[in-house]
Order: sequence, then structure tokens, then C-alpha cells
Amino acid sequence: AVVSTQSGHYGRDYNEYKSYLRVKMAKKGKKKKSGKKKKSAKGPAIIDGISTEEMSKEQLEQHIHRLREEMEREREERNYFQLERDKVNTFWEITKRQLDESKAELRNKDREMEDMEERHQVEIKVYKQKVKHLLYEHQNNITELKADSVLTLKLEQDENRTNEGTLRKDKRNLKVQLKELELSHEDVIKNLKRQHDEAITVLRKDSERHAKELQIKYEKKMKLLREELELRRKTEIHEIEERKNGQINTLMKNHEKAFSDIKNYYNDITLNNLALINSLKEQVEEIKKKKVPTATLR
Repeated sequence: AVVSTQSGHYGRDYNEYKSYLRVKMAKKGKKKKSGKKKKSAKGPAIIDGISTEEMSKEQLEQHIHRLREEMEREREERNYFQLERDKVNTFWEITKRQLDESKAELRNKDREMEDMEERHQVEIKVYKQKVKHLLYEHQNNITELKADSVLTLKLEQDENRTNEGTLRKDKRNLKVQLKELELSHEDVIKNLKRQHDEAITVLRKDSERHAKELQIKYEKKMKLLREELELRRKTEIHEIEERKNGQINTLMKNHEKAFSDIKNYYNDITLNNLALINSLKEQVEEIKKKKVPTATLR
């Protein structure tokens, strides 16, 4: 017999598919665990209620074609989901980078607050040094005045009292100024801390809002993707059902036509046989009629 290239190709597909089914059934057999003893012989694979050994070459070729189409469809879906996963990872990296930048900005604000606090402490120390210096000068002035005014103590008492009162008043004023500076610096620090807390609160709220928006956005996107894939799956199932019903109707029409042809053929044979039997019966009757006169003559 002469075998064409196409039939040779189908023959190779048939052998490859039988090998694939043997390997698949062997793997399924290894995965099953039970307390019963394993059977010594394994039956052939069952596809659509038909054993692979009972299938014809055309049925196996059709099944191989369906498996290849399914494999291509699964490969396309896998590539699509890989692209979507890369997009999600990209958006995640961008959000993470923005969060790191916000944290760096907060650290800079903290360092600025620390620098301002250090400058404030330095200013307070300077004012304290000035007060000490004034007090020291005041004590020196009092000592010098006492030494210089030993002879003129009585004359200079009023003036000394006046000068002492003035110095004490200046001292009080300096203390008041120092206290006011301290209070003003404390107010500045409180305001800065309050502004810093407000800025942190605003940044935190913005970050939380942005993260929530991203979450809602990608949840909607995943929902739309699921609905689209579900619709595509239903459409493909509907198309497969229509093709299957078309094939079934075609097969039923072919079977009815073949049955009708066979029925007509056997009806014709039966009629011909009946006609032949009737003609033979008539011939037998004529022969019998011819034999009766002959027997009488004898």
C-alpha cells in the first residue's frame, strides 16, 4: 500500500498521542493513594466515554487538534497575565519610591527642627552669659564705688542708692527680657512642632489616600479583567457547543441517509426474492401439471 505524506504525519501524531496518554495515565496512577492493593494491569485511557484503543485515527486526530488549540489558548492567557503582573509590579515600585521620598522629606524636617533647637539653646546660653557678665560688672562697679566713696560715703549715698536702684531695675528688665525671649522661643518651638505634626498628618493622610485609591483602582481593574475573562470563556464554550451540535446533527443526517439507503436496498432484495419465489412456484405448478397427464397415459 502507498502511504502519503499527510497520512504519515497523522500516523506520527497518532503514535505521539498514544504515548502522551500512556504517560499521563501513569502519572495519575502514581498520584492516587489508598489502603487497597494496587491492580496489576491498567486499563486504557477513556476520552468522551470511548477507550483510546477503540478510537479511530480520525477521532484521535480530532482530539489532538483540540488539545493543541487548548494549549495555544492557555499559552496566550499565561502571557497576558504575565504582562498584567509586570504592570502591577511597576506601579508598586513607583508607589514605594514615592513613599521613600516622603520619608526622606520627613527626616529632613526633623533635622531642621533639631538644628533650630540647637540654635535656640545657643542663643539662650549667650543671653545667660551676657547676664552673668552684667552682674559681674555690676559687682565690680559696686566694689569700686565703695572703695572710691569711703571718704564721700555720706555725700554719695543717695547717688549710690539711685545707681543701685537703676542697676537693679536694669537687672529686672534683663531678667524679664530673658524670660520673654525664653517664652517666645518656646512659642516658636511649639508652633514649629505643631506645624511639623500637621505636615506629618497631612503627608500621612495623603499617603493613605493615595494607597487606598491605588487599591480601589486595581481592585476595579482585576474585577473588569475577571468579568472579561469569564465572558470570553462563556463565549468560547458557546462556540464549542454550537460546533459540537452541528457535528452531531451532521452525523445524525448521515446515519439516517445511510439507514434509508440500506433499508431501500434490502427492500428491493426482498421484493426481488419474493418475485423469484413466486415465479419458481408457478414453474413448479406447471411442471406438476405437465407430469399428471404423462402419468395417466402410462
